Amino acid sequence: MDQRGHKALYRKYRPQSLSDLVGQPQVTDILKAALKKQMIGHAYLFSGPRGTGKTSAARILAHEFNQIPYSENLNLDIIEIDAASNRRIEDI
Repeated sequence: MDQRGHKALYRKYRPQSLSDLVGQPQVTDILKAALKKQMIGHAYLFSGPRGTGKTSAARILAHEFNQIPYSENLNLDIIEIDAASNRRIEDI
């Protein structure tokens, strides 16, 4: 939130479920199937151009895998690692 108490647009309009993630059926279908079958991989690599939903998809997957409703304010051990600044294995 900014100084006036407003949320940034990307937080205000961030999808909260895989069904809300628009334009990425090749990603959401695979993730939904993995969750349904309870066959989650040990790691997922989200790559692509800026603004395509990589962080949103990863956060949604983490919440759904842990069976915890999505919330920006929930104190769940989900840590976003900014790959632009954290490139070394020590950073991860």
